[in-house]
Amino acid sequence: MGRLRERGWIRTLAPVEDPAVRLVCFPHSGGSATAFHGWTGALPPGVALAGVQYPGRGDRFGEQLVDDVAEMAGRVVAELLRLPPAEHVLFGHSLGALVAYETAMLLRDMGAEPRRLCASACLPPGAMKNRDVHLAPDDEFWAALGALGGIDPGIIENAEMRELFTPTLRSDLRAHAQYRPRGGTTSLSCPVSCYHGDGDPLVDEERMAGWAGVTSGPYTLRVRPGGHFHVSGDVAGLVADVLGREPV
Repeated sequence: MGRLRERGWIRTLAPVEDPAVRLVCFPHSGGSATAFHGWTGALPPGVALAGVQYPGRGDRFGEQLVDDVAEMAGRVVAELLRLPPAEHVLFGHSLGALVAYETAMLLRDMGAEPRRLCASACLPPGAMKNRDVHLAPDDEFWAALGALGGIDPGIIENAEMRELFTPTLRSDLRAHAQYRPRGGTTSLSCPVSCYHGDGDPLVDEERMAGWAGVTSGPYTLRVRPGGHFHVSGDVAGLVADVLGREPV
């Protein structure tokens, strides 16, 4: 059987003709663009919503996995630059925060730096603590993921489902573990906003301040209830903060 045709990296979740702003969302390890469908109702007029679809999930299930953050970002940028012009706000959750950061750097290099970079539930670039989780035996691997609370228990308890999702999750976590920020580049100048879930076992709140070093612009940190997957709560408030506006 030949290799599946690649379906592309960007999914338009809330289309807007001639948008003033395009909010581009990058999901966590194992996540898909559909994780941000619930954000559509929180958008003000003139803001389009796009989600990044990594290979190996959703409508790209079966495509060759990509375990390199810089390559992911490069593919996203290539597609973003083919869309109608708009200012970009980038929001990345966990692994997605690193892909969003690299995407921001590439856009900056091309003279199209985003309006804002938002990093959620992720330590600063290169600061990941447990870099070996993707190498753990299956039982230990799934126990660690289950402890974060963002995976349907039905998947964890079903051996066939675990077997189905393990390669994608390991690939994403390997990408996170092996990522190192490129050296010798100047920092961003756009605002950087960070979001920390109170009690997140993977991210120390005090270490989030390291994100301030990736930009010469303003840095802010918001602490929200909900742990590592805080993004599922008060979506309207989160989207408004990301866009710098009042909730819809």
